[in-house]
Amino acid sequence: MHLYADVKRAESRVNTSKKREIVRTGTTVEQMVRAIADMIVTGQMKPGDKLDEISLAGRFEVSRTPVREALRELCAMGLVDRQPNRSAEVTNVTGHYLSSMFEAMAELEGICARLAAARMTVDERHALETMHRASMRLVHSGNEEAYAAHNMDFHTLLYRGAHNDHIYDLVTQTRARLAPFRRAQFRLPGRLSRSFEEHQAIVSAILKGDATAAGKAAYSHVSIVRDASTVFASEAKAV
Repeated sequence: MHLYADVKRAESRVNTSKKREIVRTGTTVEQMVRAIADMIVTGQMKPGDKLDEISLAGRFEVSRTPVREALRELCAMGLVDRQPNRSAEVTNVTGHYLSSMFEAMAELEGICARLAAARMTVDERHALETMHRASMRLVHSGNEEAYAAHNMDFHTLLYRGAHNDHIYDLVTQTRARLAPFRRAQFRLPGRLSRSFEEHQAIVSAILKGDATAAGKAAYSHVSIVRDASTVFASEAKAV
């Protein structure tokens, strides 16, 4: 059921042609978290900026209840700080902390890829390959939003292919905290095509059942993502 749902969702995203008009699943809270997180990472919101509940509720045309939930999630991601009886404000994510999260992510994805190469079923391998090949259309069109959505689906298939529930929980939790930084990379020139090539190395190794090569390819991929994401974020905040 998970595999079918992932593939159908990815196909829907690939068929979306207009930039920034992706129909996203999820709640209003999730959409707010994404929008605010992206503004923080790209420097549109600076460390110390206040996040007033009333202003945010008006901006997103929602009640204050989902705003509070969005702020709680942003606090959990380390992008926002909220002290008792004070307004929430944008915090400064240190380079050291960000690097440590990406380091953990690289290790976890390497484990997932190694296990996936050994444990994925024939249908799962086929679905991963099909999803990867379909994303070439997004690379050619330069559709950053749609490719970012595809990227989430691609990595989810990889995590599930490891067939280890505990590792799946760990890697998805870590990915959630890094999500805005990982999305930022796709705004860099040429990053879509390079990401596709990195995915190709992972897929090829998994299709061959080469666990060692798959693990190395996945680890290298996240290490490159880290460099691309943090460089972009640093440049944006310096503007």
